[in-house]
Amino acid sequence: MARVCQVTGKKPITGNKVSHSNIKTKRRFLPNLQKKRYFLAEEDRWITLKVSSEAIRTINKNGLLSVVKDLRAAGEKI
Repeated sequence: MARVCQVTGKKPITGNKVSHSNIKTKRRFLPNLQKKRYFLAEEDRWITLKVSSEAIRTINKNGLLSVVKDLRAAGEKI
């Protein structure tokens, strides 16, 4: 599975690891992804989403149904 948030679309970015002697080598910054189960009451079933911590806050604020509707409109299979 790819390391991509299903709600926000966050994915790994690249940058430099900088040593004490200021030597720069490439590294990856990974998003803070969590596999989280939510109960979708309208459909009476559980759904599992791979979401970042920011997406968890978004779901808490806007509601799960609103987020799922947006995902389905974007073509995501849930």
